[in-house]
Amino acid sequence: MAYTPELSGRESAMLRRIAWYVGRPMTKTLSAILKENSEKYKCGEVCKKCKDKSKCGECVFNSKQSTKERSL
Repeated sequence: MAYTPELSGRESAMLRRIAWYVGRPMTKTLSAILKENSEKYKCGEVCKKCKDKSKCGECVFNSKQSTKERSL
């Protein structure tokens, strides 16, 4: 089972409003935000500190993925 952190009321409201704006469900919006911003993180460093290597093939931080796969 995946770790599912709880959002604060404020964070949930922000995500909901962004989701309404882009016309997507909140879960899809959060994924899109993470993918869109993955370029801002040092992917190699994120991978080094990752504690779950079971999803590397589909992870947005996997530095071996192409730019096309990271784009929305």
